[in-house]
Amino acid sequence: MAKYKVYEGYVRKDYTPKIPKPDVLPAPNIVTTRDGIPLQFKGCEGAAIRVLHPTNPNAPSQNFGITMLYMPPHSHLPMASHEPEECYVILEGEGTMTFTEGTREVKKGDFIHLPAWCEHSIDNTGDQPLTVLVATSPTNP
Repeated sequence: MAKYKVYEGYVRKDYTPKIPKPDVLPAPNIVTTRDGIPLQFKGCEGAAIRVLHPTNPNAPSQNFGITMLYMPPHSHLPMASHEPEECYVILEGEGTMTFTEGTREVKKGDFIHLPAWCEHSIDNTGDQPLTVLVATSPTNP
């Protein structure tokens, strides 16, 4: 059995929060994809929904974005790079991601961390839809 590291929480003597704790604590935003903003990325046949984003009044996150990307079979999202870090979580389907160093197969259950300015593209190489949760920090414009 794996040995677990004990989580110590956010209590550190040498840590100053980047976002100060407000006097009145905020309420959560509980949303579904129906509450998001539909969009399409340039050059991609798929559809996307911005679920958490400053432009979504239902979940106006300022420092963290969540987008659901739905790619039909044999579709492509072109190569790009940008300042925000991203994490692609493959929820359904399979495909390939291309990076500066080459191509890698991705499938349901994979988490792909993209540091700032990491070039990347994704292709749905399967016969089923590819569903990807894209987490971004800070948010994309």
